[in-house]
Amino acid sequence: MEIESSTQEPLYSSPSFTIRGSHSENFLRSVSNKEPPFTDAPCIPPRLSTTSLSLNPLFSPPSTPPHRHLSSSTPSKLHDLHTTHRCISSVLKKDGQILSIASSSGLVYTGSQGNVVRIWKLPEFAECGQLKTKACMAVALEVSNDKIYAAYADCKIRVWRRSWDGIIKHVRIATIPNTGSYVRSYITGGKDKMMKHMGPISSLAINVSYDILYSASLDRTVKVWRLSDFKCIETIQGHPEPINDIAVADDGVLYTASDDAAVRVWRRNFCNGDLPHSLTVTLPAKCSPVKTLALTVDGGVLYGGCTDGYVQYWLKGWFTGQLQYGGALPGHTHAVMCLASVTNYIVSGSADGTSRIWIREQDGRHACIGVLQGHRGPIRCVAAFPERVSDDSEEGCTVCTGSVDGVLKVWRVRSISQIRDSSHNASEYFELP
Repeated sequence: MEIESSTQEPLYSSPSFTIRGSHSENFLRSVSNKEPPFTDAPCIPPRLSTTSLSLNPLFSPPSTPPHRHLSSSTPSKLHDLHTTHRCISSVLKKDGQILSIASSSGLVYTGSQGNVVRIWKLPEFAECGQLKTKACMAVALEVSNDKIYAAYADCKIRVWRRSWDGIIKHVRIATIPNTGSYVRSYITGGKDKMMKHMGPISSLAINVSYDILYSASLDRTVKVWRLSDFKCIETIQGHPEPINDIAVADDGVLYTASDDAAVRVWRRNFCNGDLPHSLTVTLPAKCSPVKTLALTVDGGVLYGGCTDGYVQYWLKGWFTGQLQYGGALPGHTHAVMCLASVTNYIVSGSADGTSRIWIREQDGRHACIGVLQGHRGPIRCVAAFPERVSDDSEEGCTVCTGSVDGVLKVWRVRSISQIRDSSHNASEYFELP
């Protein structure tokens, strides 16, 4: 395992990124106050300048944060979290920038600028295999039902089947779209003449219920692939600007994020003929392009990382099922490039070279419980998965971060929860109502 500094140049020419100091092992959580209902939620203006903002591991509030107080004078019970986090592994391979991460069944897959997708085994995080192709730049990865889907810079998707016969084996079974079917469709002038993306693929998502694969692209479309024969069955004209990320809920709802500063929500209607996906609602993101999306496990909260450094979030109503704006999580000084959700944790990776760990409690409040520092460039991808702990009062997760500096880091996060009494004058900047 190689551990050394990177010589890769970042994707971004400005701003520059300097080496960051060591992080604190003990991170004390800040506490938040109640916000008004959704209809009265304040509009947080986009960040105009980031040069004067601090990278303090504690909260970095917006330039004009709304200061609020609890309306009740009765002391409330709050969880006092003592959180520790540390880097347990740091790996540098000669693959260039780390572009994508996916995890499944104790394995982690990482894609980079090279032609190799590396496979790592947890918890020791030892490399246990590789997926090699002639194509380079695995820009998106998705794993489902022992199949691995990797999107490359040539606008194609490669598919592998995983087996566990004593040792872990991966066999490549398909390329989407198949070259032969693409040529035949083009010659015959069929409706699938443009079934190949005309721009780089930015994201993949799988709808397990309908057995379909979604691929989003900078060509402003989302293509729907039937997994039984890997055929393109629909092209969704998603946004007027490039689509950066997509997410699929368990109920089949598709979410798309774009540079047009909006998140669109799509539902599949089987009675709609050739275009079964229809747009149901557009969620504005406060005039800031949305680069990444993440859903909670139950699909109740949708998070969107934006170029202004905020993580916007929307709540699904208990009765209507409609998404309503919930607020924004500040802290990053540059664009939020990636998000991951696991149990009650939200992990954000940013172009400022840091990752922030947020915790969402049962009453809806959010708090930043840690800042992961150590990368020398923008964080391009992040993955998080729960970790077993022996003590009932202790929670934990493992976080993997990949950066354009070519380094892959693994972090261990621990939170010990204690109940304390809190008076009404505690202060914080945001939370779910």
